[in-house]
Amino acid sequence: MKILIVDDDQHIRRLYKEELEEEGYEVVVAATGTEALELFERESPDLVTLDILMPDIDGIKLLRQMKEKRPRVPIIMSTAYDYRDDFAVWASEAYIVKSAELGDLKETIKKLLGKQ
Repeated sequence: MKILIVDDDQHIRRLYKEELEEEGYEVVVAATGTEALELFERESPDLVTLDILMPDIDGIKLLRQMKEKRPRVPIIMSTAYDYRDDFAVWASEAYIVKSAELGDLKETIKKLLGKQ
């Protein structure tokens, strides 16, 4: 299973990549929205974790563009801020608040990919 990690924070990208590869996933990472869209098309990930605050294209716009292209791909919104009241994030399959403890993220990925 391939996961696309989209985050402008290099530490988060590295942490998620290392932890998820240990779980047996193939992981590709993108630092910008533009890079994320290119990888989304080229790599055809099975799941995406998507930061909301990005330097070029915000995560909400990316979410919409990805869902237009491949509506069945599960997308997890991952952010340091609480956007749950923003209806735009409801188009995603899940929402998590970033943390160094990745238990919630890993469990959510397993559920969405049917590995439980």
